[in-house]
Amino acid sequence: MKTSEIKELSTKEIVERIQTEEGSLVRLRLNHAVSPLENPMKLKESKRNIARLKTVLRSRELNEKQN
Repeated sequence: MKTSEIKELSTKEIVERIQTEEGSLVRLRLNHAVSPLENPMKLKESKRNIARLKTVLRSRELNEKQN
């Protein structure tokens, strides 16, 4: 997911996406601990998506406080 796609989402949608991404990351980690994933880069990609979502959410919070 690109940053430009994330910026188009509403704040509520971003919060929901963060929750679903964190849930899927936990499942990926558990699956990887039991048996190696076919593509372990999915873990890294999922963590980066969460970070991007949180960054956009935080920047919106700071913009609201300034205004």
